[in-house]
Amino acid sequence: MNEDQWISIHDRLPEDDQRVLAFIKGNKVFLPGKDLAFEIREVIVLRFCENYFVNDPEKCSAFGAHFWAGEGNSNHFFNDVSYWRPMPKAPELA
Repeated sequence: MNEDQWISIHDRLPEDDQRVLAFIKGNKVFLPGKDLAFEIREVIVLRFCENYFVNDPEKCSAFGAHFWAGEGNSNHFFNDVSYWRPMPKAPELA
């Protein structure tokens, strides 16, 4: 698989606990210290949590079994993400 390709969540899911780049169309990130100011950041780092809500039937029914854990306050319900891709490799330092 080419790591430069985006993968639809309908085609394949990441491995459980895998950190990925996730695409969330129109994702608003509120800026700290700014009065109701935000910017659009559609690509963010998330960790896939397989079957996160499986033991909570109410949340599983409302949001799906899986979940995306973010860094800071950027958690997302499963259907928020439409595409994902593996994290790129770090640069080779001389």
